[in-house]
Amino acid sequence: MQPTYLPWMGYFDLMDQVDIFVILDNVQFVKQSWHQRNRIKTPKGLDWLTVPIVFRGRFGQLIKDVEIREADFWRKHLRAIQLNYARTTYFQDFLGSLLSTFEAEGPWNRLSDLNINLIVWLRDVLGIKTPLVIASNLGVEGKRSELVAAICRNLGADEYLSPSGAADYLLEEIKEFNNRNISVLFHNYEHPTYRQKFPPFLPFASAIDLIFNEGMKSIEIIRSGRRLVCLPEEVTTRRLGTIPS
Repeated sequence: MQPTYLPWMGYFDLMDQVDIFVILDNVQFVKQSWHQRNRIKTPKGLDWLTVPIVFRGRFGQLIKDVEIREADFWRKHLRAIQLNYARTTYFQDFLGSLLSTFEAEGPWNRLSDLNINLIVWLRDVLGIKTPLVIASNLGVEGKRSELVAAICRNLGADEYLSPSGAADYLLEEIKEFNNRNISVLFHNYEHPTYRQKFPPFLPFASAIDLIFNEGMKSIEIIRSGRRLVCLPEEVTTRRLGTIPS
């Protein structure tokens, strides 16, 4: 999975099912995507938190190379989080560790460093034990499915659980996995409901929305949305309940 900003709950359901979770930071950055933004719940609905990045003159840059334009932007994000979640049941339980994570590196320079630190924080809060591997540290090269399949082979994997958002291109290039004797499965997830401030319930917010509202029940709620993984031949006949990763 690519290192997205404060990912949604389905991101962590996939992480919870695998032996090794690879953070794919050596692929192309997409401006105004989940790479640099996510949503929180407000009285007016879902609202974006967007990390300002340096983009001009850097078209085609890899995620790992993206620089943050305003190092202290997170203070505005933290203020927005406080305004909208201060009265949730578990806000005070997790505010301190979230603040410490934002402050961990002092002024943030690289988007991927920030995102990965927040992903690790969310993983640990949820109690998920899956080890994380950073793709750019492996020295593996390739594009699209070739890269992912090569990473699987580098790690000794014989199965790959793919985010469903990658199905379109991966199915066209599945020979990259077949040639390496790697079976491909697709994550299948239906977004559960949970207690949420400011009704009505709206899905696909950042996982912090779940954590502040449900605390230590969060991992059980995440797992309740899990459905049987899909084989490649099933993807064209079944609608996978997810959003792009």
